[in-house]
Amino acid sequence: MDGITEEVIRAAHALRERCSHILLDLPAPVAHALNPLDYARAPHEEYLRRYSGLGSHTILLGMNPGPWGMGQTGVPFGDVNAVRELLDIRDLPVDQPPNQHPNRPVHGLSSTRGEVSGTRLWGALAEMFGSADEIHAHLFVVNHCPLLMYNADGQNITPDKLRGPVAAELLAACDEHLRTIAEVLQIQRIIGVGRYAQRQAAALFSEIEVDWVPHPSPASPFANKNGGADWRDALSAALRI
Repeated sequence: MDGITEEVIRAAHALRERCSHILLDLPAPVAHALNPLDYARAPHEEYLRRYSGLGSHTILLGMNPGPWGMGQTGVPFGDVNAVRELLDIRDLPVDQPPNQHPNRPVHGLSSTRGEVSGTRLWGALAEMFGSADEIHAHLFVVNHCPLLMYNADGQNITPDKLRGPVAAELLAACDEHLRTIAEVLQIQRIIGVGRYAQRQAAALFSEIEVDWVPHPSPASPFANKNGGADWRDALSAALRI
């Protein structure tokens, strides 16, 4: 493991510890808060260990975990099939976190439910670059906020919906982590997946080029247009391929 990878993993440790304390005090509408950096630490660190030191100077930045992606695997946009088959991360333990929502159980890498956003993202990247190593020679995927948050009904709460001092503390921790990763990897470009990620990066960096691509969510009309072809073209254009 080289020095870059060690520093990236060290930064993840620091973020995990800070967020494990913060999630205990998150205000309404958050009723359930989980930290995949903690309970899915093994596959998350395997992703960092394998792919953070391959020479990329571009970050593809997401917002926060989805319940069937990083919420299961600890990998950003971590659709289970993509994590197992493309990234070759498998057979690693994922613990049962406290305060799960009953309708959003954690099954880890044995989950049989996919995440559409992750399927689209990693599938498009595989089409463009081929292998996982080649993907990560061009870009590294990071989520700005690592916490998975639900309201009482099990609806995903995104970080932009939070207010108050605890929310500010969470934002500061996430910003500090992103600054560290950008410094360690000598990042030259950040591409936000969705406007929230773009705004967070643009507010932090004046010396780094910040761009964006629409989110590949199945709730997005653009991402669904022409069977996803228009979104894939947008991603290719953002990556300048």
